[in-house]
Amino acid sequence: MRLDKLHFLLALGTLLAVALPATVWTRASATRLTESLSKASDVATASAANEGYCSGNLKQILRRVLTSCGLIQGGGSRGCQPLQARQVAAMSGGDFNSLFAPLAERAAIIQFDLDKADLDPPAMELLEKTFADQRGASFFLVVSRASPEGSVEHNRELSHHRGDAVLEHIKGKFNDPELEQEVGLLWLGEEFAQLDQDFCKWRRSRTEGACTTADLNRSAFIAWIDCRL
Repeated sequence: MRLDKLHFLLALGTLLAVALPATVWTRASATRLTESLSKASDVATASAANEGYCSGNLKQILRRVLTSCGLIQGGGSRGCQPLQARQVAAMSGGDFNSLFAPLAERAAIIQFDLDKADLDPPAMELLEKTFADQRGASFFLVVSRASPEGSVEHNRELSHHRGDAVLEHIKGKFNDPELEQEVGLLWLGEEFAQLDQDFCKWRRSRTEGACTTADLNRSAFIAWIDCRL
């Protein structure tokens, strides 16, 4: 009987001697795997962001504009009208504008004369320079506006014409086979997200003379945006 107990104790000791290191090794492997997955996740998240300005809100707006409002399909352009713009943005005009603050170095404001939608030479030059500076970005956003002079309906149409003027100039100047998948249009009229005086500091096609909010909003905001959606 004592011999049986001795054999049992020896067998148990042998089992523990084998199992204990295996358990420790397995736990250590699991820890290393968890840390590795965590690091991989961090890398993937950073990679997916592409640029520091790609906030969740900006990605959401961009996705909505490109899929619901702004992609050019079948040779004709689509876009969101001012009444739709509030639904697309799902935020206040000020919050919408603030999304683009980190893009100040890349964006430009193409300005127009009162009640006009024609691009003057400085506007063409800045538009071409901005569009040519793609730097591998995926989407070119055009947000056109109108100042409050005139009727609401007229300013909706005017902002539409301004956005189209930008688009048509790009089409004529650049032989870009991906254009239909790159450009997003949003026509805001005078009703949503008017630019305030702070945007006078941004790159503009008209730098001489005073800069008023009316000047700023006779415009189209343009920018390449590199965000993975």
